[in-house]
Amino acid sequence: MKSQQKEKESLFSPRYRKLISNPLSLENPITVQVLGICSALAVTTKLKPAFVMALSVTVVVALANVVISLLRNGIPSRIRIIVQLTVVAALVILVDQVLKAFVYDVSKQLSVFVGLIITNCILMGRLEAFAMANKPWPAFLDGIGNGLGYSWILIALGFFRELFGNGTLWGYRIIPQSFYEAGYFNNGLLILPPAALILVGTIIWIQRSRNKNLIEEY
Repeated sequence: MKSQQKEKESLFSPRYRKLISNPLSLENPITVQVLGICSALAVTTKLKPAFVMALSVTVVVALANVVISLLRNGIPSRIRIIVQLTVVAALVILVDQVLKAFVYDVSKQLSVFVGLIITNCILMGRLEAFAMANKPWPAFLDGIGNGLGYSWILIALGFFRELFGNGTLWGYRIIPQSFYEAGYFNNGLLILPPAALILVGTIIWIQRSRNKNLIEEY
């Protein structure tokens, strides 16, 4: 019983918990490392595709980290990037087929951007920097952490852009018709790509103003 208890504790030790918590803020892949910006611009005009894209990337990076971690000792150094791309491509194809089977309308909205997960800098960065040097469990947690860090930015962008750009959330009308009759207008700028850059820049400014050490480190 004691050995089992120690094993459970070690799986969620403070060091492992940081693998999930740090990418949410101090090591966020979008706002700190400035990775994955393209999808943040392209798929966040509405909340639903932003959420599906975020979930897809989280699943792919977590599973890819585990697979590469399991294979790391048997991958020749000269072909490691090819192996990583092959693993990610296989997982992305599976995710794409699942999306087409269960959320076809969102799959059409995401279009080529699901396929472009293969070249997402966040994935390749985590595989090369972490999964190739760590065991499967911490690699899995690192994938989940970076996926969640990426996800909350996309979901926040999708929330504000859809709400104030279209007056809806998840396709449902949120801003009452009476507001429009009283003279309210949707902000068309928010559904254009520059709005995503402005919002990401605002988040970066808020984050770095609250964490002065980020300016020195990056």
